[in-house]
Amino acid sequence: MARYASARKTYGISDRSGFRYRLREMRKEWTGLLVGPDEYEPKHPQLEAPNNISDPQAVRDPRPDQTETVSVFTLTDLVGSPTPRLVSFGQVGEVTLITADEAVTLTGVTAIGQVGSVTATGVESSPSIAQTYTVTVQSYLGANKYYIDGVRQNTVSLSEGSTYRFDQSDSSNSGHPLRFSTTSNGTHAGGSEYTTGVTTNGTPGSSGAYTQIAVAVGAPTLYYYCTNHSGMGGTANTP
Repeated sequence: MARYASARKTYGISDRSGFRYRLREMRKEWTGLLVGPDEYEPKHPQLEAPNNISDPQAVRDPRPDQTETVSVFTLTDLVGSPTPRLVSFGQVGEVTLITADEAVTLTGVTAIGQVGSVTATGVESSPSIAQTYTVTVQSYLGANKYYIDGVRQNTVSLSEGSTYRFDQSDSSNSGHPLRFSTTSNGTHAGGSEYTTGVTTNGTPGSSGAYTQIAVAVGAPTLYYYCTNHSGMGGTANTP
């Protein structure tokens, strides 16, 4: 069996410099080179492959589950205002609007975007009526006229912020829908129908028929008239 010399006088040649060194003092580098002790260079740490350490991004249970409470907001405005001064907010469960003479609850409001815009479901409204006027139609000097509470073409007063109902359930109202205009005699005198805050129900002359108006702040003097016949109406002051 072959043997290698290893005596103290055995020499080797450096793979790097070519110098002669005692073999027993020489060292082998990580590259496989056999070098002298003064030439030896250890492997730099940056040459080592990094450990494959995963960095998880998700956080488990960052906070405990919470039961969200439904907030109730109260907003104040006037009935029939053409530009309601509502604040803007996000999703809520119920909103109560307190007006001059009524409280309206909006249930299931999904969003209120820009000022005055409301999207809601299940809206329930029960406005209080400041006064109900009984409307009948009678002939006077051969022409039909509106009688308000028994007074021919009676001048009525409508307060801003209040709601008024003109009851047209009497059979004499058949064919005589009552509407409002800022022009005396309405569309028969070149005016247009005034619709701000105005709602209607049923057919004139039948049970439950009426025209209702929630008077807006700053509303002009109005005139009630028949959409089908000229000269039947009168004045509705809005002091």
